[in-house]
Amino acid sequence: MGLYQRVVFPRVAEWVCSAPLMTPWRRRVCDGLAGTVLEVGFGAGLNLPHYPAAVSRVLAVEPSSGAFARADARRARSHVLVEHVGLDGHRLQLEDASADMALVTFTLCTVSEPLVVLGEIARVLRPGGELHFLEHGLSPRRGVATLQRVLDPLERALADGCHLTRDPEALVRAAGFRLVWMEQGYAPGPKPWTFFSAGVAVVDQ
Repeated sequence: MGLYQRVVFPRVAEWVCSAPLMTPWRRRVCDGLAGTVLEVGFGAGLNLPHYPAAVSRVLAVEPSSGAFARADARRARSHVLVEHVGLDGHRLQLEDASADMALVTFTLCTVSEPLVVLGEIARVLRPGGELHFLEHGLSPRRGVATLQRVLDPLERALADGCHLTRDPEALVRAAGFRLVWMEQGYAPGPKPWTFFSAGVAVVDQ
C-alpha cells in the first residue's frame, strides 16, 4: 500500500464523507442499531456519533491503518466500545452468529467482491439480525448513468477502487437479504456521486 493509499486518501475520504449533507443519511441508517454491531468499512469512525445508546460494542473491520487512526478522537468521545477485528471484509475472522446487527456505509462501492463481503456479513449475523446500509451507486437517470460509466475508471484510480456504477439494492438482494425498508434519492452535490440508497435488510430464510 503506497503513500497515497496510507496517508493522502484517508484524509480526502474523511473530508468528503464528513460533509454536512451526509449527516441526515447517517442518522437515518444508524437508527435502530442495538447490541453488538459489525461495521465493515469503519473508516475514520464517522458513524460513531450517530450510534444509538442501545449499541454496546462495535466490531470494526477496516483495512486502512491511516483511516482507523483518524478515528481515535471519535472513539474516545463515544459511549461505544470499538474493537478492530479485521482488515478484510471478504474473510471475517469472527464466529457465525456473533453479531446482533451490521452496518456498511460507502463500502460496497469499494470492496473488490461485494457479494462475498455481504455473504460474510450474513454468516456473522445472528438469526433475524439486521444489515443497515448506506451507499452511493448507479443513478436511474440515463444521462447521469452514462456519465458515471465514463467516469468510473478515473474514479477507481483516484478513490482507492471506488465504483460509481454499482447497484446497492441489487447487490443486497443478490446476497440473499430481504429488504425491510429502503430510501433512495439524490443528496446535494454532483449527481454522479450523490445518488444514495439507505435501508435495512435481513437474511431471507
